[in-house]
Amino acid sequence: MTYRIGQRWISNTETQLGLGIIIDLNGRQVSVSFPAADEERIYSTDSAPLSRIVYKEGEEVTTSSQQKMRITQVEERQGLFFYTGIDDAGNELQINELSLDCFIKLNTPEQRLFSGLLDKLNTFKLRIDTLNHVSRLQQSTVRGLLGSRTSHLKHQVYIANEVAQRYAPRVLLADEVGLGKTIEAGMILHYQLGTGRATRVLIVVPQTLIHQWLVEMIRRFNLYFSIIDADRYELSYELDEEEGMQIDTTQENLFENEQLVLCSLDFLMENEKARHQALTSEWDLLVVDEAHHLHWSEGEESPEYECIEELAKRSKGLLLLTATPEQAGIASHFARLRLLDPSRFYDFSTFKKEEEGYQQINTLVQELMTYGEQTSTDILSVELKSQLQAYLGEITGLNVSQVIKDLLDRHGTGRVLFRNTRAAIQGFPERQVHACPLACPTIYSSLDEQKGQRKLYPEQLLDKEIWLENDPRVTWLANKINELHPQKVLVICAKANTAIALDQHLKLKRGLRSTSFHEGLSIIERDRAAAYFAELENGAQTLICSEIGSEGRNFQFAHHLVLFDLPLNPDLLEQRIGRLDRIGQRHTIEIHVPYLMNTVQEKLFRWYHEGINLFTKSCSVGFTLYEEFEDQLLPILDTVDTPPQELEKLIAETKARAEQINQALHEGRDRLLELNSCNTPQAEALIAAIEAEENCLELENYMAQVFQEYGIDHEYHSESTEVLHPTDHMKTSHFPGLKEDGVTVTYSRTKALVREDVEFLSWEHPMVSECMEMTLDSELGNATLATISIKSIQPGTLFLESFFTANCAAPKKLQLDRFLPLRPIRVLMDVSGKNLSKILDYKQLNQMCEPVKRHLGYPIVQQIQTDLETILVQSKKVAEAQLQEIIEQATVQMKQSITHEINRLEALKTLNPSIREDEIAYYKKQLVDSEEYIHSTALKLQALRVVINKI
Repeated sequence: MTYRIGQRWISNTETQLGLGIIIDLNGRQVSVSFPAADEERIYSTDSAPLSRIVYKEGEEVTTSSQQKMRITQVEERQGLFFYTGIDDAGNELQINELSLDCFIKLNTPEQRLFSGLLDKLNTFKLRIDTLNHVSRLQQSTVRGLLGSRTSHLKHQVYIANEVAQRYAPRVLLADEVGLGKTIEAGMILHYQLGTGRATRVLIVVPQTLIHQWLVEMIRRFNLYFSIIDADRYELSYELDEEEGMQIDTTQENLFENEQLVLCSLDFLMENEKARHQALTSEWDLLVVDEAHHLHWSEGEESPEYECIEELAKRSKGLLLLTATPEQAGIASHFARLRLLDPSRFYDFSTFKKEEEGYQQINTLVQELMTYGEQTSTDILSVELKSQLQAYLGEITGLNVSQVIKDLLDRHGTGRVLFRNTRAAIQGFPERQVHACPLACPTIYSSLDEQKGQRKLYPEQLLDKEIWLENDPRVTWLANKINELHPQKVLVICAKANTAIALDQHLKLKRGLRSTSFHEGLSIIERDRAAAYFAELENGAQTLICSEIGSEGRNFQFAHHLVLFDLPLNPDLLEQRIGRLDRIGQRHTIEIHVPYLMNTVQEKLFRWYHEGINLFTKSCSVGFTLYEEFEDQLLPILDTVDTPPQELEKLIAETKARAEQINQALHEGRDRLLELNSCNTPQAEALIAAIEAEENCLELENYMAQVFQEYGIDHEYHSESTEVLHPTDHMKTSHFPGLKEDGVTVTYSRTKALVREDVEFLSWEHPMVSECMEMTLDSELGNATLATISIKSIQPGTLFLESFFTANCAAPKKLQLDRFLPLRPIRVLMDVSGKNLSKILDYKQLNQMCEPVKRHLGYPIVQQIQTDLETILVQSKKVAEAQLQEIIEQATVQMKQSITHEINRLEALKTLNPSIREDEIAYYKKQLVDSEEYIHSTALKLQALRVVINKI
């Protein structure tokens, strides 16, 4: 290695220093200046970790005066290189290497290999493993469904897969209460955002659900929405002290500044500027919760309905979360459909006639379902055959399942409405109510003049020291917790201050392990409280939640629920019970209700229990009954001396009405719609594919490689769980998802569902996907040198292993990686040009390879550079030929896939007008665009491994 002053070298160990200049030679030492970093280094001439930078003809360089030139001639004079080239304007330039720009980035495999910037074998292996994993995931049938922290429920997985794959989906999610409409919406958002189908999303919900949605999106789907509310708008104003007036300091549209926005409908209605900005922004998806509260009738629309209607017109996709059609009524149901597609659902009377026609199809389906799926239509009755032929034409030779599928295609709203019922879905637990009547203490006797809800929560009107000592519910609660020990007990009350007071009292006065969970805590504090409650051995036995604080949380590992008070809203009571009453709950839900006798608490308990039967059965019509009987119920609750017969009469009337409504719902059950809302065989196949991805150790092993490579400390915590910490020797200043104080992660879905404070790592978790992206976007692992020992091969035999990929620079929303995945094209070639790729595969070669000491790498590469350049040229020719085959196959697959979807939608449109024309047009344009982008695909060199036989 001969040094000359003025030569340009780069540090192998500190590449961030840029291109260095030798400024002094002193015996056995060489001094190098790095102007880009304003640093100097002194090295021993015998072992300097330096690589000589020499450019070749055809390469592009930048001069110190920032002129770019393509080199046409290279000449060496007395150890220094001189370059002749052409600049962007076509002028010829001549420079010596001292005039090269010191800011240099050697990142291509060739540049790094021939500059001696070689990676370790494990680093190279990480890069190739990353390429293979990305390629596999791009082709996965469950892509977009892997990253949700949710249980694998068939109806949710089916709906997410069915809806999320559509262009700009516009659907109603109308499952019964407790079946997880929010989760379904989140899964759809996760898929659409992850695959590029959507980038901008607006979620509009009632004010009371803002926090629930925020937490659900973060915890379950790693989607971080920005809340825009009155406080956010106030921050955009400042007071001009001199002028004494408010000035808008930001003219930007706040809704345009964020990609994922969460706001309340109340806020949009109260703030005209916010409403205008939301309406003038473009949205890929609009999500509206509690859409059945938007009032509409022929000739009259509420302001809230009009607002959502305008937003719906400006959004490509629309998800409406609403009550079931039977609950909301046909007029309300039609109002929701108008928002989805006003050109299709334009007239209420026409819609009613269509629905009557679909009821006849529903009747036919119910009759068909009494036969086996494979039953031939030949054995059906003459009358049933005749009715079916009126809809389908000739059905001879078909089986029952085929006939039902054809009928589903004709269902008017089946493609835009998804509604599952508890009756159709198995797995819910039983409920058992335990009424606990308690004598009303004298401290509350002076509160008789208070009305309504204030009497439901009498402790709110007294100092906590007084009611905690005298309210019999407190002593009863402490005794009940002791009685149930060590079983977990979830306590829910209406107010945060009640939860806090009970928690402190139970811990300090009663010596019980409890914790509280309320809206005054941050998300992290709530996670810690939930995790403390979830711990089996040393955790809290009791968790005391406020109404708002418990929204959106899942505590189904417990089965004892104490309702310290009751809300004046049947839906809220159902939501409380729903914290434990979920699919997968293994125990009967034990509901304990302590109430004060001869008070409003007893009256409300009896109306809920005896009138609606709300405690022992899930109720989807509770709020409907409340609205119907509100004028009778509230006076009874407000009056102390209500005659007993009035309450008895109200209970009897409510019970009769509840039975009547439930019977009507059962008789009007739309089996056709239920079949459309969950295709069980398809859902089971999807779940099996998801579980196959999760049940192997591939992800855990891969992330162990990543942590090792990037210098992340990972300690064993428990099975499939570890604790990550940053270290001083990390390769990057920012590692995705890693906090300064560390983070606990698990690969177990089961554990993640219980421990919400632990990150659930899946192939689609941001930490994993960003690590893969970070690896492939950098030069990490793209050049290495190894030796092998094969006696049958002549010593010194040289091989070059090259990895290429198809580089298609297309918009993400086209999802062309389905047809052109990042699957590596591997070429293994020797000096003679023989392609050995099939003779010696990647895994076999990996097992043979041994590392080469770092200081020997560059001298070896220098000696064989000419041979390597020759092999690389030949390898590229082989890869180019394979690329053309890949492009042809991708084109065929793409055309088959998209043309099939176009043909299917066009065929359906002749039967079902709910198929939107813009959806068909989208796929037709996608077909043209996709072919154009696929044919522009180019070859990209991803990595090189030089292999030398040393025996």
